[in-house]
Amino acid sequence: MSTEPETAEDAEPGTPGTTRENGTRDAAGEGVTDAQDAAEGSAADAQDAADAGTGSAGEAGGTGAELSEAEAELLAQRIERERIERRKAEKKGPIEAGAKLSGKAADLLAAVRAVESGEKPVTAVFAEPEPEPGPGPAPAPRRPAPEPVRRSRPVPAGPAGASPAPAPEAVQAVRRVLAEGGAPEALAPRIAAVLGEGADELLRADPWQLLRVTGVRPEQADGFARALLGAECGPDDERRGRAVTVWLLEQAALAGHTALELPALTAALAQRGVPDPDAAVRNTVAEGEALVFQDALEEAGPRRGEEAEDEGERPVRVLAGLERYALAEESLADGLARLVNSAPKQDGPAGAWERAAASAEGSAADLIRAVASHGLVLHTGAEASLAEPAALLHAAHALGLRAWAATHSPIGRDRFAALLRRPAPPTGPAANADAPAAPAAGPSVATVAGLLAGAEGPGRDAEGALDLDLLVVLDAPQLDVEAAALLTESLPDGARLVLAGDPAVLWSAGPGRVFADLLAARICPQIASRRPDPGPLGELVSGIGIGELNQVAAPGKEVVIVPVRDAGEAVHRTVQLVVDSVPRAIGVPAEETQVITPGHGGAAGTRALNAALKERLNPGPGRFGGFDPGDRVVHSPAPGRTRPGHVVTADADGLHLSCAGETVVVPREQVEHCVRHGWALTAHQAAGCRWPAVVVVLPGDAAQALSRPWVYTAFGRADRHLSVVHGVEQALHRAVAEVPAKPRTTRLPVLLASQVPAAG
Repeated sequence: MSTEPETAEDAEPGTPGTTRENGTRDAAGEGVTDAQDAAEGSAADAQDAADAGTGSAGEAGGTGAELSEAEAELLAQRIERERIERRKAEKKGPIEAGAKLSGKAADLLAAVRAVESGEKPVTAVFAEPEPEPGPGPAPAPRRPAPEPVRRSRPVPAGPAGASPAPAPEAVQAVRRVLAEGGAPEALAPRIAAVLGEGADELLRADPWQLLRVTGVRPEQADGFARALLGAECGPDDERRGRAVTVWLLEQAALAGHTALELPALTAALAQRGVPDPDAAVRNTVAEGEALVFQDALEEAGPRRGEEAEDEGERPVRVLAGLERYALAEESLADGLARLVNSAPKQDGPAGAWERAAASAEGSAADLIRAVASHGLVLHTGAEASLAEPAALLHAAHALGLRAWAATHSPIGRDRFAALLRRPAPPTGPAANADAPAAPAAGPSVATVAGLLAGAEGPGRDAEGALDLDLLVVLDAPQLDVEAAALLTESLPDGARLVLAGDPAVLWSAGPGRVFADLLAARICPQIASRRPDPGPLGELVSGIGIGELNQVAAPGKEVVIVPVRDAGEAVHRTVQLVVDSVPRAIGVPAEETQVITPGHGGAAGTRALNAALKERLNPGPGRFGGFDPGDRVVHSPAPGRTRPGHVVTADADGLHLSCAGETVVVPREQVEHCVRHGWALTAHQAAGCRWPAVVVVLPGDAAQALSRPWVYTAFGRADRHLSVVHGVEQALHRAVAEVPAKPRTTRLPVLLASQVPAAG
């Protein structure tokens, strides 16, 4: 393993943490401070123009020459034209809403934008165990809400702005309520979209509904409520208890949990000043905003606590969760049980499957045999193991099955499509194996999102099911419960489902751990690939998977370690590697090199690295929300979905992107939330993708964010070359050896156990 990269002597340093001219911003947007600076600069320019006009008039008057009425009018018109031109020039640059805010309103808007942009993570409420609440006086009697609002809670089904925009008058009405409560009016469009019709009345009747906006915390909603309600506002208000309960469950979902054990939820409510947590949970359930479950436990012996006493003989655990994830998990369990308990479609003589297996090699033959007689099969392995699902798909197609594969990302789709084409004869329509319009020509591949949306894949039959017989889902650890439920619901009776992936990578961005839960449940055949990833990179990543960070021989500079002292040096060396060293020494151009770092914020996060890389690789004024044509970006139309691409142009319709050969137009109002620069990504954003060269940046402040799955995922994204910009000293070794994936609370194993009692 080399410890010194080949660098250019005249490589220029990057520029972390600097603000570009003309109010330029990265995709996520700068904080309120930078927005205020930009707006105040524009205001100052406008004032200068006015002052210049006044000065000119004064000077003209001071010459002693008297101006005629016509001359004075012409002078006044010239001054006004100059002011108008200045204002037009200002409007061509990015304009930040809320730039003139100050105090609590500015803090609230900054918090919302920081979370939405990724600069700050969502609250880590359930990342670590909550401390027990200390003793204190008995809570005051609960204050009843004057007019409790009973309604079904809207569930945002897609990314921000995906649903039809709210009517302007509805937004204006919400804006007035926000102004009364001292909240930033820039939040009005999002609140109107989330709360729906009558959003202003609902917000006035229940100010804590402000918590439904991503990034708003309970203390900020409390301040808004106090401004609107005055003396009627108190911590014991039922409305506050319900809103904070829902907020905590949403934070848990963002941390990956599909439900929370009741003691953890009530402890968190007490930490946030809810006097009677049990009553808050009961009220939330009564309003239909959450559900409560009792799941039987399999441990021998009674479980101590109230749940065990209530049940008597059999211990149970009591959980609370949001309806959308509870229904998705139950639907997923039903769909998986249907696949396991029903016989797959008869598709020719049984001997044909055996002949196909006999012609395959190693564990590929085991996979074909398992799929021949089972509706659900799990396949585990790293990158090299993808050859086995490819062999399965070709065998199934030869038997007359309509066979499809689905991947997590467009990059993964294109890579697997190339792998599918490799053994197939590249003649006629079969040469384009990833074309969804010609499934009969051979096995094809789509993305999971495209398959579910109908934009890719075989389409659906008359009954609404996917028109296929075999579906192989790659990158299965990236499936959250909602996507997995939709997939299983969409499969026709008799179809076969194969979930394939590397169990050592990071879990899904959305709630759940579907693949890990299924592996632990052991309700169906599990085929482990025996194909190791080759070369020094394969050896390094395989060791990380079992908790060992080994030094590997890298004669071709496959692995290079670049030690750094601080974050500034980390940014400098990263830019040097991408722009000069890797292209010159490894032969991989900058556009095929991906930078991966633990987080968006910080001195060496994605925002700082993207700013420095943009300055070197595609400098420009960022006239459209911080972007210029040629910028490398990632589009995130929904949480957990990342589509790499680049900027083509921008116009009144929005930002025009090219993502994996597809033209995408992102409306102006969605750019700030859905698009960010893509030279540097987090490991979660990079999951399911691979690049010829990867530079992993580990600044000193990233030590706490590292874990074995993170390191395994980040290092495993490289095909030919991996550079590690190393500034965490021994924290990297400790993370690989000692820090496993954080646990997630899910109900899928219990639900499966009740429907599929016999293990496969």
